[in-house]
Amino acid sequence: MAKFVHEGRSIDYVPTADVNAGDVVVLGEIVGVATRSIPANRLGALQVEGVFDFPKGSEAIGIGVVCYWNATGNVATTAAGEGGVNKKIGVSVAAAATEDSTVRIKMK
Repeated sequence: MAKFVHEGRSIDYVPTADVNAGDVVVLGEIVGVATRSIPANRLGALQVEGVFDFPKGSEAIGIGVVCYWNATGNVATTAAGEGGVNKKIGVSVAAAATEDSTVRIKMK
């Protein structure tokens, strides 16, 4: 039998290196955002739900488009990448033009 723990908007996280507020962290298939700095080897939390402005490259992204995190380039993209290397963040909730530096995404 399953036991309710919490609503799941954030998850516990203990980093091996310092994490700054705003950093995007990929844990397997989970993409989370640190809303506060977390020192190495200390318990903190990553937001896994909510609406965030993520940095993006030069591609235009329309509203309602599935977005992924490219951990190599540290940008949101519409490409899952070869073999699913980029991890799903969520869906864009505002269009972003090619010249925009961020895209607003509702995390899954």
